[in-house]
Parts: sequence; C-alpha cells; structure tokens
Amino acid sequence: MPQPRKSAVKHAIYKQIRTAIITSRMKPGERLFIEQLKTDFGTSVTPIRDALLMLSQEGLLTIKPRSGYYVTRVTLKELTDMLDLRAILELAAVELAAANISPSEIARLEKVHAGYTTDTDEAYWRYTEENRNFHFLVAWASRNQELARQVGHLHDRLARFMIMVHSGSKMSTIHQRLIARLKSHDVRGAREALLKELATSRDAILDHIIQTEADTWHLNPERTGNKSQQASPSSR
Repeated sequence: MPQPRKSAVKHAIYKQIRTAIITSRMKPGERLFIEQLKTDFGTSVTPIRDALLMLSQEGLLTIKPRSGYYVTRVTLKELTDMLDLRAILELAAVELAAANISPSEIARLEKVHAGYTTDTDEAYWRYTEENRNFHFLVAWASRNQELARQVGHLHDRLARFMIMVHSGSKMSTIHQRLIARLKSHDVRGAREALLKELATSRDAILDHIIQTEADTWHLNPERTGNKSQQASPSSR
C-alpha cells in the first residue's frame, strides 16, 4: 500500500474516533477493541494502532499495558487544573501576540470561522476545532513556538469539555472582539477580551457538569478534605 494511502486511512480513523470521544458517543472509561475496530473500518491493525497512538498523545485515550485502550477519565480536579493552566498560558500568549502580531496573522485569524450553521453535535465539533485553531494561532503570534504547542495540546485535552460551551452562534463575535484588540496592538484590551472569554467558557463547562452530569462525578477531594476520594466520572 502506498504511504499516502496509509496516512489517509490512519487520519480518517483518528478523526472518526476523536469525534466520537469529543461528542461523548464514547464515554470515559470505555474500552476500544482492536479487532472490533478492524471490522468497523475494514482495515489492518497498523492504521488502527497508529490512530489510537495519536489519540493517546492528545490525552484522549489511555493505553494500559496488557489490557488495552480506554477513553481517558478526567477527574474534576484535573479538569479545573487544566482550565487554570489554559488561563495562565493563553493570557501570557495574548499579551505577547498583541505586541508582535502581523497583518498576515490577523488575516488568518479572521478566516478561522466558517460561520454558524446548526446546533448539532457534529456542528459543535466543528466549532470546537475552530476555537482550538483560533487560540493556537493567537499563541503562535506570540513568537514562542513552544507556548503555541502547549496551548494546542491543552485544547486537544479539553476538546470534549469545550464542546459543552455551545457557543457556536456567538464564538465568531467573541473572537472578533479579540481580533480588534490584537489588530490595534492593544495589550491591555486583548488581555481583558480574553479574560472575559476564558471566564465564560469555564463557567459554561462547570455549570454543564453540575446541571446535567452531577450524579456521574464524585465530589472534589480537595473541597471535601477526603484525599482518598476521586473526582471523576463514575463510569465504572
């Protein structure tokens, strides 16, 4: 099989499984079976394993030796830590970007969004991908490539939670405000615009968990003082 064909098959499998995880069709703790995936995708073991490895590198799958591949469980503490880290990284990135961004980079940011369509899971998967690309490009404009890579990787890990924000109809408008501040090299204004977006998305994620998934998440051990209790989806 020619190499380009192998790569295309691997990426098609990766994309379909990633979408299933992000849209919660595959649940935390769910096991993926190689033989079943071979049947589902009509392919050999190699592209399946390659796709699963890519997903594990994004933190969406956990590989357990002599056991298999599982959709990664994330504890409530881990989730809030990731949201805190997102703020730290992206606020640093946006301040640098506001000082350094070029007209061509502004143009790329303005083309990220394909526009609001519907409120389906598939549409929100696209909005989540566009949001990831937007914030990666902002971080790239900071001129710190490692910072940009860390922002992108964090968005990959947060993707299945970011989809809960359901801001498809408002995302472009929210990002246009930030673009306007970046275009004028307004460091303070860019920081304030991003802070507002970060707070809104964080509240939406945690509110969604409290309102619709509270019975599947254990209490946060740091808040209860019980360090033996995990704060994670109870899909055991």
